[in-house]
Amino acid sequence: MAGDVRENLDYESFGRAVRELAQAVADDGYEPDVVLSIARGGVFVAGGLAYALDCKNIHLVNVEFYTGVGTTLEMPVMLAPVPNAIDFSDKKVLIADDVADTGKTLKLVHDFCVDHVAEVRSAVVYEKSHSLVKCEYVWKKTDQWINFPWSVEKPVVRRGGQVLDA
Repeated sequence: MAGDVRENLDYESFGRAVRELAQAVADDGYEPDVVLSIARGGVFVAGGLAYALDCKNIHLVNVEFYTGVGTTLEMPVMLAPVPNAIDFSDKKVLIADDVADTGKTLKLVHDFCVDHVAEVRSAVVYEKSHSLVKCEYVWKKTDQWINFPWSVEKPVVRRGGQVLDA
């Protein structure tokens, strides 16, 4: 990453990105039975894709990997509650996430699904060149750090400056 150059995505561009991703899925003839969201960033992508593709079955998996800008755990881990793989039996699954960076998170979720499902594909807004996973549906490729509209602002605090209790 050269200097502090970043990819900046605003909500309007995000809306366009999700519609274009959905159109690519539809044009490909893939009709997912389930959209599987990788939380947290994939929640926004999955919701938009599910509406655009008229798929009413959304599941969510919580995966922890990034601990800060450029800092990660050694390996990603699924957090409870982990979905039951039987829920995906013989289904066509579309995994949705905001970015395929290292690809380790997508690989973990893909490997979790692959032996139970009819077919699994992945859709991301961004894919980086060094990602272990090459997604079937990608809106844009970049190797810059990405500022997503939902993650650039600090968490909210109670008016008056008091931090909300966790």
